[in-house]
Amino acid sequence: MQRTCTELSATPETDSPVNPPLTPQPARRVVENDEYAEFLQRIIRAYGRRIAAGDVEALADAVALIEELDDAIVHAVTGLRGKHGYSWADIARPLAITRQAAQQRWGGEPS
Repeated sequence: MQRTCTELSATPETDSPVNPPLTPQPARRVVENDEYAEFLQRIIRAYGRRIAAGDVEALADAVALIEELDDAIVHAVTGLRGKHGYSWADIARPLAITRQAAQQRWGGEPS
């Protein structure tokens, strides 16, 4: 009986012919941020349509969302910088702004 390379290199514990990495990588948390952002955008657009249908009183609530979103962005930037060590350049890149602009906008002391 002739054994293949896979049979020779696989270990009984893993049944995988691949050697374990020298430096184990921590498991990445799966986060569906793109889908979540699309969901939020759909909700906000729908809210605008509901207000446009004649609910003038809800306009103040919609404007209050601006402050909530600004607070959420500050919280996100603070977490990215503090907990995860992202640089200002890392934060600025997906926003297509300079690192200096990102630091000027969100680099102040948190309130």
